[in-house]
Amino acid sequence: MSSTLVRGALGSVLVSVGGLVGSAMPSTARVLRLPLLIVLRDSETGRMAALAVVLLGLALLAQAWLRLLREVTSAATGDRTALVDRVRLAALAWTSPLLLAPPLFSRDGWSYAAQGMLQHWGISPYRHGPWLLDGPIVDAVDPRWLHTPTPYGPVPLALGGAISGITGNPWILVIGYRVLALVGLGLLAWAVPRLATWAGRDPAFASALVLASPFMVANGVAGLHNDLLMAGLMAAALVVGVERGWVWGAVLGGLAAAVKAPGGLVCVAIALVSLPVAASLVVRFRRLAAVAAVSLGTLFGLGVVAGTGSGWIGALSVPGTINTPLSLATLGGGTLDWIAGVLHLGLAPATMLGLVRGGATMLMFVVVGAMALRRPSGDRGAAVATAAGILGVLVLTSPVVHLWYLLWVLPFVACLRLSRAALSGLVAASVVGGLVAPMDSSLHGAYYAIVLGSVLIAVLAGLLLWTPLARGRVEQIARRVGQAEARETDDAPSCSASIEATAADQG
Repeated sequence: MSSTLVRGALGSVLVSVGGLVGSAMPSTARVLRLPLLIVLRDSETGRMAALAVVLLGLALLAQAWLRLLREVTSAATGDRTALVDRVRLAALAWTSPLLLAPPLFSRDGWSYAAQGMLQHWGISPYRHGPWLLDGPIVDAVDPRWLHTPTPYGPVPLALGGAISGITGNPWILVIGYRVLALVGLGLLAWAVPRLATWAGRDPAFASALVLASPFMVANGVAGLHNDLLMAGLMAAALVVGVERGWVWGAVLGGLAAAVKAPGGLVCVAIALVSLPVAASLVVRFRRLAAVAAVSLGTLFGLGVVAGTGSGWIGALSVPGTINTPLSLATLGGGTLDWIAGVLHLGLAPATMLGLVRGGATMLMFVVVGAMALRRPSGDRGAAVATAAGILGVLVLTSPVVHLWYLLWVLPFVACLRLSRAALSGLVAASVVGGLVAPMDSSLHGAYYAIVLGSVLIAVLAGLLLWTPLARGRVEQIARRVGQAEARETDDAPSCSASIEATAADQG
């Protein structure tokens, strides 16, 4: 186990060091005065070499993580608490080297810092963009977001404003936001084993899938996105809703929405699990309304306390101002617009894009509503699946999707008992999702580096997915998990009666 921890930690160190070359940073950053870093950042060759170091680090992380999965699945059955602790230790060892790093593979962290500074100076980030500020605080902000308001809730703004009252150093501000991301990871470390146990998944294996994967390390921690804190709060909300009652679960669900609006959707699962088995539609409506009232009260109450108000509602459309290829709605609508142009149909630009995006959003509301009315109630395992389904539908129908949006779904999907093929796909996707993280605009137009990195990633992904030896290792992990869980199912006594009794008591 120690060699696995060291290998993964070394990978994170390489990612952090290599990221200093390719990442955007404010002009006042002291590391920019290092002669070697100046040479590397000013040359295409230097940026390509740094990208190779980052990819090597991610590859070491991936190798260490796959070894961790094998160790977890090959361990003797029995008390899994020690294995869960080992996974948590691995996650700590692999994320700690990134704590002081700048935001990697994305500039969002610098935007958070600037928005927090706006909040500190009493300027509403829901009405104004960071362009009102000057100096190093906006040096590294992505130009796309300089003139746009923020779509985030009052929690990150209030915390950013508080930190800005202590220091105006952009780097220290982003470290504060990375601490928030690690708080989200800590919440997942607490909640995932419980969710997995309810859904019939080995808690140690589910924890390894969520906490320590290359996807989580690269996108959630290194990339520094509010989505990780939101994901942690969502998972914790569902656990608290079961163990402490739906009211407290709804409060945490509102807190998740106060980070980013989609976090509130976990409240549907909280409402359903708090009901008796086979609850009627009338009972469902009442509980859904009550949970919504508590979560919305929490959300808007936090806005009042933080002094941010509810301006985030009007800013929810800001992310949709860009087109992302991972969005199925955007990809489909853009393709139809292109076809319309080829056929000279005379449509205005982006006509089909708007229609498809609107239709996808309506479909999302219909599906979520149907799940709220038809999914099983009073069943903890079904609640985990409901949360995974709702958030999965949201990602599939969203007009804008970034790679890190999959952080919303991962904690719940990883806790489900998947087929061997689906589990193998999840493991492979977690590796590839980490490897592609560096392919971002933060490379400052280093197109040769992007092309080279894309080729390297394609080769690595091919080796993972198509080489018989590597594919066999991934499938072996999935097979071991399936066999272990089958044994546990055969040995475990039926607990459905106790689950139903617990749900009835909460109802």
